[in-house]
Amino acid sequence: MWLWVAVSIIAMMYLRWKEPDWERPIKLNIIIPIIFALCSVFIVVLAFVEDPVPSGYGLLINALGIPVYFLFIYWKPKQACYTALFGTRNLCIMVTSDEKNSRDGKVELKKKVTLFNGVTMIVGCIIGSGIFLTPVGVLRQTQTIGLSLIVWALCGVLSTLGALCYAELGTTIPRSGGDFAYIITAFGPLPAFLFLWVSLTIIRPTCQAVVALTFAKYATQLFFPGCEPPNAAVRILAALCICALAYINCAGVKWATRIQDFFTSAKLLALMLIILTGIAWLCMGEFTSYSFKPATAGMIALAFYNGLFAYGGWNNLNFVVGELKDPQRNLPRAIMIALPLVTVVYVLVNVAYFAVLSPSEFLTSDASGVLFGKRMFGVMAWIVPVFVSMSCFGTVNGMLFGSGRLVFVGAQEGQLPAIGCMIHVKNLTPSPAVIITCMPSLVILCVRDIFSLISFFSFNVRVWMTVSVLGMLYLRWKKPMWKRPIKLNIIIPIIFALCSVFIVVLAFIEDPKPSGYGLLINALGIPVYLLFIYWKHKPDCYTALFGKATEFLQKLLYVVPQESAI
Repeated sequence: MWLWVAVSIIAMMYLRWKEPDWERPIKLNIIIPIIFALCSVFIVVLAFVEDPVPSGYGLLINALGIPVYFLFIYWKPKQACYTALFGTRNLCIMVTSDEKNSRDGKVELKKKVTLFNGVTMIVGCIIGSGIFLTPVGVLRQTQTIGLSLIVWALCGVLSTLGALCYAELGTTIPRSGGDFAYIITAFGPLPAFLFLWVSLTIIRPTCQAVVALTFAKYATQLFFPGCEPPNAAVRILAALCICALAYINCAGVKWATRIQDFFTSAKLLALMLIILTGIAWLCMGEFTSYSFKPATAGMIALAFYNGLFAYGGWNNLNFVVGELKDPQRNLPRAIMIALPLVTVVYVLVNVAYFAVLSPSEFLTSDASGVLFGKRMFGVMAWIVPVFVSMSCFGTVNGMLFGSGRLVFVGAQEGQLPAIGCMIHVKNLTPSPAVIITCMPSLVILCVRDIFSLISFFSFNVRVWMTVSVLGMLYLRWKKPMWKRPIKLNIIIPIIFALCSVFIVVLAFIEDPKPSGYGLLINALGIPVYLLFIYWKHKPDCYTALFGKATEFLQKLLYVVPQESAI
């Protein structure tokens, strides 16, 4: 059923392009059928992977219809005897649609992101599933509660130093795209493409898929108390989460920022509930003693990997600098409000965890937040899964918002198809870019062991953050006369770069396999760059094909290049 539902919706989109003048009394936003078709295809593929026998029989039945068609339909002499009985007529309705765009007559991304939106975007992207899942990994590597708390605090300090470096980069190069914009400015197109390649194949899709799966797992637990929810149900709900948020981000910037504000407030409320409960428990004299045991440098580096994963997302606002109001003032303000806030909250949440749970209990479950809720809230323990789901939902929204701008800027630079840098005429959003970044996440949801990709994600994130900060140091030397509204002491980026290199090298020594795969994925981007970007004189048939494809997608998605007047 879902296969042919998807075909029907694809036919609807084809007719939108092929017959644009038909009258349509109801004309949906094109994003709705696209998302529905993607969900239908995803359900079909996932069902085939989970249980191929029924799906195989379904394909066989479809195939048996082909000879039936040729025998009873395609065979024209036979067709004549059925004409009287099965007469048909075609109904075609004609209409034209004239929609207006923005008030100034230009299609461009507007500066609608305020300081408060910026703070909630940073906080919302950082606080996701990490604080509920990774404390176990940090404790497992550090082996003691005291050292674990120090690692959490130092991860916050390191993230703040990195955010300050990105504040200088974001105000010196005030355009959307984040790391991509900084790397291409400092080092040129090849390193920038490799960052784009890794971001769109591993970093962004994996992170979005993992957080969406965490949302779905906690949400479905409410309906499957005492047992594991079905794997297929979890993945389908995760896909619906990604598609729904992709639609919202295509529908308008204001809706996306409102959702981010609401869910960030909800997740802070959940963490404050855990902190206050832990403080009350401590005041009652119930606490676990904090001890220290020696840990190797490699184990500490892996502990930092786990902690920094929970802090990931602090650079997300840099991806939307082009839409931030007064970025030279609001970007550093948002960073200096958000990062210290998250650091204090994270450390206090871990103190609350350790006040209630002993280290041995703590290491028995990967979901430390749920274990805490069962111990402290009793019949109200369902509150924690609900808040975790809301937290993850808001994080996916912020990730999609930033990822779309990364694709948008990459396409503007000619490193992705031109359709990626076009804007919806009515909604003034980069809807093709959001759809492009959504699709790899849906593909990764079909991978059986998604969480194994986190190690590749962490390695590549640290490497490319280091490259961006090295680009900042290079531009300080190469372009000393550039205007820099924020100019940090040179020691700060040097410390951040050295710490990042130290963590990457030690983690590579401790567990070289994921890091080696990460380097391989980066290397695979080089032939892709040479074939599709560096090679300028491509055959005419290739150029014509891409030109027709771009024109088709423009009509389908109702988008035009930025700053085009209507």
